[in-house]
Amino acid sequence: MQKDLNTLGEWAVENGMKMNSGKRKTIKFTRARVKNPLGYSLGDQKIPERNNCKYFGIILRRDKNWMDQVNYRVQKAWKALHFVVCVLKKKIGIHEI
Repeated sequence: MQKDLNTLGEWAVENGMKMNSGKRKTIKFTRARVKNPLGYSLGDQKIPERNNCKYFGIILRRDKNWMDQVNYRVQKAWKALHFVVCVLKKKIGIHEI
């Protein structure tokens, strides 16, 4: 993997590409205790290792647990429900729902 990252970094330099270092993360998917960090780098910058990451709107965790994703979706549903209740209160004129 590090060899591929080195090739990518060289290609980016040759082609004048800039990569957003704030969006780089490494994550190892396992339920086992992680003993050694991954230690990948792109160019001269280390890529930080995380316990979870968001990928196309889905929160992925290292231990393959979905609780962060479930909590995120529940929170969004409560916000939507609160918005609907507020709109209904104003539209109907009810102050206690």
